[in-house]
Amino acid sequence: MVKCVKLLTVLFIPLLCHAQIHWQNVDTLYGELPSSVHLYRTRDSLDGHPFVAYYLSARLKDRNLVFTSQTGNGQRYTPQNYFVREKSPLLVVNCTFFSFETNQNLSMVMKNGKLAAYNIAALRGAGRDSDYFYYPTRSAIGIDRKRRADVAWIFTDSFHRKAYAFESAPVISKGLEANPAINDLEDVEWKWWRMETAVGGGPTLIHDGTILITNKEEQMFVGKEDEKHPRTAMGYTSNGRLIILVIQGRFPGEADGATLQQEAAILKQLDCYEALNLDGGGSSCMLVNGKETIRPSDREGERRVPAVFMIHIHPANH
Repeated sequence: MVKCVKLLTVLFIPLLCHAQIHWQNVDTLYGELPSSVHLYRTRDSLDGHPFVAYYLSARLKDRNLVFTSQTGNGQRYTPQNYFVREKSPLLVVNCTFFSFETNQNLSMVMKNGKLAAYNIAALRGAGRDSDYFYYPTRSAIGIDRKRRADVAWIFTDSFHRKAYAFESAPVISKGLEANPAINDLEDVEWKWWRMETAVGGGPTLIHDGTILITNKEEQMFVGKEDEKHPRTAMGYTSNGRLIILVIQGRFPGEADGATLQQEAAILKQLDCYEALNLDGGGSSCMLVNGKETIRPSDREGERRVPAVFMIHIHPANH
C-alpha cells in the first residue's frame, strides 16, 4: 500500500541572525559587470562567529543576461574548467548534489526547456520500512521563457523530458517500486514545470515569503540542522531579482559557515520571496568573470562538480 500525505501546515522558523548583516558592494573588484548585476561581500560576524559570504543580484528581465545551466555529461569539472569550456560566462556557480562514485547528478537540471539530469527517484526505507521506498520531491529553482523565477518541489521520471512540480508543499510518499512513476505517488496535484533553465538541490528555505525549511520532508540533513558548513543557495525577490548566495566555511577563526536556519534568515534579509539550499561543503564555489568569491574549503581548491548554473552576457551585447 502506498501512503501519500500532502503537508498542510507551514513550519515557521524564527530569524536566527539577530543583527542585520552589513554588505559591501564589490562590483569594481570583479571586472566589468552589467548595470543590472551587482556583487556584495560581508565579513561581519554571524551570531558572534566569524563569517564571510558573497551574494550576486541580477535583474531577471534584463534581456542582455542569459540564464542557463550545463552538465558534465557524465564527467565532473571545476567551476574554472566550466568557465573556460563555456567561453567565459559572467557567473559560474555550483548547484546539484551528486555521487562521488558515479559522477551522477542526484538533483535535476533543465537546459533549453528539457531535463538534462534527474532527481534521485527513490530512497530505501530503514527499520520497519526497509521493504519500502521513499519517493522524495526535492526543491529546484527555475526560470521560464518570460524570465519569471519559481521554487518548487520536483519529481522527475526518466521517461519524460519535463518535470512534475508541486507548488504548495512537498509530497510525502512511499511504496514498493524502486523506480517510481508519477502514478506511484497516487492522487496528488501536480503540474508540468515549464521552465527553460532550472537546477535542483534542497531543502527549500523560503516559500511564499515565509521561512520554511523542508529538510525532513525532502530527507536531507535530517538530524544535522545545527551543523555549520559552506553553503550555496539561490532565490528570487518579489521585484524580479535573482539572488545567488555563497557562504565560506570550514576555516576556523576565519569563516565558520552557516546552519540551514542561518542561511534561510540571511536570504530572508535579502528580501527573497522564495529560496532553496544547493549543494554546499567543498562544492560551494562562485566565480564572477572567472574570479573566485569565497575560498573553496577543499584542500585542493575548487571541487569538480557535474553541473553548474551560469549567467552569460548576450553575444550581441558582449
